[in-house]
Amino acid sequence: MSEPRYKIVFDGALQPGVDITTAKLNLADLFKSDVAAIERLFNGRTVALKRDLPHSDAQAYLQALSKTGIDARLEPETTIELNLADVHDHTPAPTEPQSPYAPPRANVGESLPAFGVLKPFSVEGRIGRLRFLAWTMVLSLVTLPIIGIFALIALGLVSGDSTTGLIIGGILAFFLFLGFFIVSILFSVQRLHDIGWSGWLWLLNLVPFVGSFFPFVIMVVPGNTGANQYGPPPPPNSTAVKVLCSLWIVFFALIFAGGILGGFSAVQQEYESNLESSYESGSVNTDEVDVEVEPAANSADEAAEAAQAPVDSAKE
Repeated sequence: MSEPRYKIVFDGALQPGVDITTAKLNLADLFKSDVAAIERLFNGRTVALKRDLPHSDAQAYLQALSKTGIDARLEPETTIELNLADVHDHTPAPTEPQSPYAPPRANVGESLPAFGVLKPFSVEGRIGRLRFLAWTMVLSLVTLPIIGIFALIALGLVSGDSTTGLIIGGILAFFLFLGFFIVSILFSVQRLHDIGWSGWLWLLNLVPFVGSFFPFVIMVVPGNTGANQYGPPPPPNSTAVKVLCSLWIVFFALIFAGGILGGFSAVQQEYESNLESSYESGSVNTDEVDVEVEPAANSADEAAEAAQAPVDSAKE
C-alpha cells in the first residue's frame, strides 16, 4: 500500500493578532513573488498551496507557512479528486532563459497585467506624477470656459436689474465647484495609491499648515515601480500627457511675467503720482510767496510817502 499523500489548503484565514498586510508581505517573501500575485490567495476561496506531499514534507511546509501569519491546514489527498472550481485554462507562457544563479520564483495564482487600466473617475487604480498634472490641467481647461459662460449668463440677467441672474449664477457656480472638487479628489487618491499610500491621506489637505504643502508632496514623491497593494503600475506616459504637463510650465511662466509687469506698472504709477503731487505743492508755494511779497511792496510805498510829507510841509 502506498504512503498517504497530503495537500496544504488555505481559505484566507489568519492567525490571531496578525495583520493581513503583514501576512501578504510575508507570503510574498516566502514564495519569492509579488504582493499583487499573493492578493489572489485572499479572495475567499479555498486554494491548494501545495499538493501530493508526504506527511513529513507537509508538516515542514505547514510550519513555514504558519510563520507568515496565515492559518493553513493539512488535508489528505484523495485518489480521485475532481473539483471543477479549480479547473482553469492555463496557456503556457513563453519561457525565457534564466540564470542558474537567479533566486527561485513560484507561480502563485494568475499573473497580473503589466499595466493597470486608467479610471479617471474612480478611487481605484494608480496614476503617476506627470499624468496627475496632465489630468489636473485638462480639468482646469474644461472648467475655466464653463465659468466664463456662467459669468456671461449671470451678467446678462443682472443687466436687466434683476436678482435672478445672481441666484442662477451662484447655484451654477456651486455645482461646478462641487464637481471640480470631487474629481480633483479622485485624481489625488489615485496619485496616493501610486505612491503606495492610503487614499484617506488626502484629508491631510484639510489640516492647517500641513494642507499648504501636502499637495506639493503628492506631486513630487515618485510612485512604486512595480505592483503594490493597489494594483499594477500605470501605463507609460503618452505624448499628450507630456504636452499637457508642460502647459503648467507655460502657465506659471505667464503668472510670473504678469506679476513682474504688474509690479513695474505699480511702481511707475506711484512715481507719476508722486511727481504730480510735487508739482502741485510747488505751485502752491509760489502763490504763497507772491501773496507775501505784495504786502511788503505796499508797506515800502507807504513809508516813502510818509518820509516825503515833512519835506513838503517845511517848504510851505
